Amino acid sequence: MYIVGIDPGRDKCGVAVLNSAGEILFQKVIETVNFESTLKNLCAQYDLQIAILGDGTTHKNAEKILRGLNLEVKIVDEKHTTEEARRLYWKKNPPCGWRKLLPTSMQVPPEPVDAIVAEILVKRFL
Repeated sequence: MYIVGIDPGRDKCGVAVLNSAGEILFQKVIETVNFESTLKNLCAQYDLQIAILGDGTTHKNAEKILRGLNLEVKIVDEKHTTEEARRLYWKKNPPCGWRKLLPTSMQVPPEPVDAIVAEILVKRFL
């Protein structure tokens, strides 16, 4: 079984597809305007059945689109996921050079962590 996690936002959304063992098959930050087409493609590619949706910004719009794609939607609390995603980012991408000298808690990842948030939402659900 494949599960899609979504961290919805006004301008961008984090999307992650994981299997039931928690392995990441797809993970990307997409523009919100491309949300529906991206999800249609992912549904076809992975035969998705369940969508785990963060309860944050614009989740109601995303929920309508997901239900229109015949996905079962589970809404998950997003509380503290951004902080958790930042920590996970630095575990996956350890700082290099002078950045190694600063604690990662004082650093901001150089790219959006929305896709990691989507991963965390699915893992919370599992």
